[in-house]
Amino acid sequence: MKRGHKIILNLVLVLTAAVTLSPIMWMVSVSLMPMGASSTYPPPFFPREITFIHYYDLFERLHLARYLMNSAIIAVSVTAISLIINSMAGFAFAKYRFRGRDKLFRFLLAGLVIPAQVTMLPLFLMLNKMGFINTYLGVMIPGMASIFGIFLMRQYMLSIPDSLIDAARIDGASDFMVYRRLVIPLCKPIFVTLAIFTFMGTWNDFLWPLIVMTDDSMYTLPVALANLSLEHVQDTELMMAGSVLTILPVMLVFMVLQKYYIRGIMMGSVKG
Repeated sequence: MKRGHKIILNLVLVLTAAVTLSPIMWMVSVSLMPMGASSTYPPPFFPREITFIHYYDLFERLHLARYLMNSAIIAVSVTAISLIINSMAGFAFAKYRFRGRDKLFRFLLAGLVIPAQVTMLPLFLMLNKMGFINTYLGVMIPGMASIFGIFLMRQYMLSIPDSLIDAARIDGASDFMVYRRLVIPLCKPIFVTLAIFTFMGTWNDFLWPLIVMTDDSMYTLPVALANLSLEHVQDTELMMAGSVLTILPVMLVFMVLQKYYIRGIMMGSVKG
């Protein structure tokens, strides 16, 4: 590629990144403005005066720390449990030979075309009969296993040589030992990839916690922020501060683990 083409390509990439990040930068900027400063015309992009009063109000006056803790408990728990269940199911579909395995897997994949909203009513009725409504467990159960997670794990585990697993079994390793000591270390990139997907999806989920939770004190952060926006609809700066706190954890998780995330996505398509 010629030097001129490289410069043009880099400029296009920089402009694209700037356009993509500008809403997030403006959100952070507004959260640091005094009350009402963002309502002027034209709206300023950078604060003339920086203040952290809105973050103080969120924690001290509106008790956002409680909702932040609710989201953290649910997201971390769902992520940890889903990694175990999805990886075990993916291992079974990838390396176990049993009658109807491929048909069962294709039937499972057919569920990907069903919108999640369609299953919410029967799922709610089932959990209601089980007594899990307005509980953390009621919010967590739907995310503990997913078709996409099983598919992702299975595709990656297909790249593990069968001879390696057979050698471990010949040495006397049980199936669980093969899974724990061989499969898990070899599948770290896809574990991280699925963990990011699951954590982000659970942390940002709004509709299902809104349906299941009836006690205000058990709301997750997105639901609590939506309720606050109804009470403080004119407090743009306060709402932007709440939005920053909502997206900050998932952005930090992705930035720290992005190397493993990309590696897991690329290597997961080696075999199908």
